[in-house]
Amino acid sequence: MGSERTRTLLSAATVHVTGRPLSLYATSVLRIGYGLLYLVFLLREFPHRHEIWGPGSPWTPALAAQLSDQTGWYSFLLLSDDRAYFELCYGTALVASALFMLGWRTRVTSLVFAVVVTSFHSRSIFMTDGGDNLVLLMSLYLVLTACGRRWSLDARRERRKAVRAAGAAARAKRPGRTARQLRDARVTLTTVVHNCGVFVIAAQVCFLYGSAGLYKVQGSYWADGTALHYVLHLELFQPWPALSQLLDHYPLAIAAISYLTVLTQVAFPFVLFGRLKYPVLALLLALHVGIAVVLGLPVFSGAMIIADAVFLPDRFYTSLPRLGRRTARRLGVRLPRPRGEARHGAVPPQVEPETPGSALR
Repeated sequence: MGSERTRTLLSAATVHVTGRPLSLYATSVLRIGYGLLYLVFLLREFPHRHEIWGPGSPWTPALAAQLSDQTGWYSFLLLSDDRAYFELCYGTALVASALFMLGWRTRVTSLVFAVVVTSFHSRSIFMTDGGDNLVLLMSLYLVLTACGRRWSLDARRERRKAVRAAGAAARAKRPGRTARQLRDARVTLTTVVHNCGVFVIAAQVCFLYGSAGLYKVQGSYWADGTALHYVLHLELFQPWPALSQLLDHYPLAIAAISYLTVLTQVAFPFVLFGRLKYPVLALLLALHVGIAVVLGLPVFSGAMIIADAVFLPDRFYTSLPRLGRRTARRLGVRLPRPRGEARHGAVPPQVEPETPGSALR
């Protein structure tokens, strides 16, 4: 009886992993979010690029090379000390981030984006605020996923290709048995790799929250609710000193936020499979927005907010257009009619055609 149940569970898990790619919209949100975040990060630091990553940085190329030999991280910025070469690399990073965000040839640009983030991170690992650590990990994980299948230029191109191929499908010669088997094997392999990548991303976020919460539990400042009081008095984390002083005048609120932070982070991995995850995600969103504004860590907060998007189901993202249209109608704003809606009424939604060549971009 037990062995039969085990076989049934293993069979169901195999079908779940190999049957279809999961969280396509969520991974697309991660692609757009991290591409945009890193693009804004590079543009924000453009006036200071030479002091952070250039040959004239206090963290010299020699020091970076020594650290790279110890850590094993690669950086193409260390190939030359020439200023023109650095400017070329910086421009390449900007273009790669923009193309990755737009989802153009995602299988290639995702790899280029990962190399860019890795190179800039390992070049001056101590010159940034540490918020790019998670961006580095996610850029590597997203290479494995089908993050270009939704809301991307690749998806738009595949839709047009499917429409053109629909008319010639009847005249096309059916592929042979070997060709079909190779195509099915490729689709299955890319589906498994994508689903494993999504699992790794989710596990990484759970580990971050769980370890952070358990680490806070061990500290006496978090236990007595005074940790935020001391954080608000650190000059390094005071972009708005008046705001920090104002918040420090409410010790009861600071204690409540401290306890709520620890509770939310510790409970996060245990509420993912129930409805409690939605209020927990909302609390984490408010927490990260507060960190970005009060403590001046926008890159870290943005990276965490984008990572949390992997836990929202695809039906949430597909319902956003309907919610936007409904809100616009309530506000009296007239929007253009959707593509799937006829001039004299709505037609049933059509299933998006997929071609064998579109497997997991």
